[in-house]
Amino acid sequence: MAAFLLRHRQVSTLGVSGILKDKLDPSRPHVESRLGALAGVCNLLREYSTSNDNRAHKFDFLDLTCPHAWYPVARRKNRKIFLHVGPTNSGKTYHALKQLESSPSGVYCGPLRLLAWEVAKRLNKANVPCDLITGQEREEVNGAKHKAVTVEMADVTSNYSCAVVDEIQMLGCMTRGFSFTRALLGISADELHLCGDPAAVPLIQEILKPTGDDIHVQYYERLSPLVPSQKPLGSFKNIQTGDCIVTFSRREIYKLKGQIERGRKHLCSVVYGSLPPETRTRQATMFNDASSEFDVLVASDAIGMGLNLNISRIIFSTMKKFDGVEMRDLTISEVKQIAGRAGRYGSDFPVGEVTCLLADDLPLLHSSLKSPSPILECAGLFPTFDLIFMYSRLHPKKGLYRIMEHFLENAKLSENYFIANCEEMLKVAAVVDVLPISLHDKYLFVISPVDMRNEISSQGLTQFAQNYAQKGIVRLKEIFTPGTLQVPKTESALKELESIHKVLDLYVWLSFRLEDSFPDRELAASQKAICGLLIEEFLERFGWQKQPKTRKLPSRVNSGFLLSKETRQYV
Repeated sequence: MAAFLLRHRQVSTLGVSGILKDKLDPSRPHVESRLGALAGVCNLLREYSTSNDNRAHKFDFLDLTCPHAWYPVARRKNRKIFLHVGPTNSGKTYHALKQLESSPSGVYCGPLRLLAWEVAKRLNKANVPCDLITGQEREEVNGAKHKAVTVEMADVTSNYSCAVVDEIQMLGCMTRGFSFTRALLGISADELHLCGDPAAVPLIQEILKPTGDDIHVQYYERLSPLVPSQKPLGSFKNIQTGDCIVTFSRREIYKLKGQIERGRKHLCSVVYGSLPPETRTRQATMFNDASSEFDVLVASDAIGMGLNLNISRIIFSTMKKFDGVEMRDLTISEVKQIAGRAGRYGSDFPVGEVTCLLADDLPLLHSSLKSPSPILECAGLFPTFDLIFMYSRLHPKKGLYRIMEHFLENAKLSENYFIANCEEMLKVAAVVDVLPISLHDKYLFVISPVDMRNEISSQGLTQFAQNYAQKGIVRLKEIFTPGTLQVPKTESALKELESIHKVLDLYVWLSFRLEDSFPDRELAASQKAICGLLIEEFLERFGWQKQPKTRKLPSRVNSGFLLSKETRQYV
């Protein structure tokens, strides 16, 4: 559909006047990674303004070989970099957080909302006031000089005494790596603590050479043993309390949950990526609770980070996964990240075990655990809005899709960097290019957290963008048909409800960036909560139960909304 829209789109006016109005205030919620280092490139905007457009043609906006120069605030500071590296469950993040807790000001940057929540809760409990800032939440605490944020929300214009970036090896991620690169190069802190895999150390040292930062590396060993089994599980009759079975599709997760529960000995919590974060947390809590009936976990690789889990044994149901392109073997890093979740230090299971469902998978498991993770070679980059805007001045008749496509194809990089995979962003760009909105607003929709492979999610974004372009205001009741949300009765109905939750999540995200135009944030948030409750009710009803549940939740919620039929025609 994106290709169809691209072929038939009309060139829209970019409306450059006013694009940068109020976009440089670091307190504004839309200042995040893909909007980039505004202060650095803003100097270029002043130097190559409309008063001297010919000079813009002489400046190479495609030159991304020196991204450290995008962050002047950080470059003015002599930073001390502390690398805390080691395997899962080695205490590396714990030591970094202790430094953050004792600092007069600071920020924690994590890859997941769950991790930001956890750190904010921990600091506030320790009487260190801490704000929580993610793409979809703003929880401010009086007197707070600390923040816990998702890495995309890191502020590169403020100064901190201490900063922590968790899972720093993700700077090599094809889709999100640029956010970690930005945090590494751009956060202005006296001390910057980086936690992650030792495989990232050489690349980080190389990237930081031009900055003059002082780098210290601390290696950690695992705090509790991890024992790979010589025997496969073989049969689900051998499942025990504290086991976690790992698979890589939601269909397989529910299939395995059903097979285990039909044995009438165990109930299973489930955790996978498309579950709402709140639901994942509550599923994990039920599994961790020794008094709970849910004593086994069936999960995807979403357990690899973000949740504290009391797992005795990890069981790989398969050592292959579909990565969106092909079915492939798990990488060494993936195996270690998942297997390392067994035997958490201080839990009821001080010794972790790991095995496979099938004997044929054991050799890959054992070889992966014995091998070091491959050294990271490149870090992700993505052009800031300011670079895209200045480049668009050279191509005023091109839409955002063509501008981004040409920019990404021709960008100049050093050997330490790669351009992030922006296939999903280009799909959104093709959709919004036909709309009469500013380049900045198009870019905002492009960087929004939408899965264009999901039909309902893509429908939601399309309708939001169209209503915004036509009316300047997007009311939730115009997008969702008043009706009833039900407890799902099938897995397909559950998948649809999860998608509706994503659309509501997108509305909340947009409401923090276009507050006047998306005024129904509270309503969207309440509908999100209802979706979460209905999903949890399905999870509790699915499969065998040891005894009737006492919790009651109405099967129909009259205040629910479903995507309107009108929305479906656009995608």
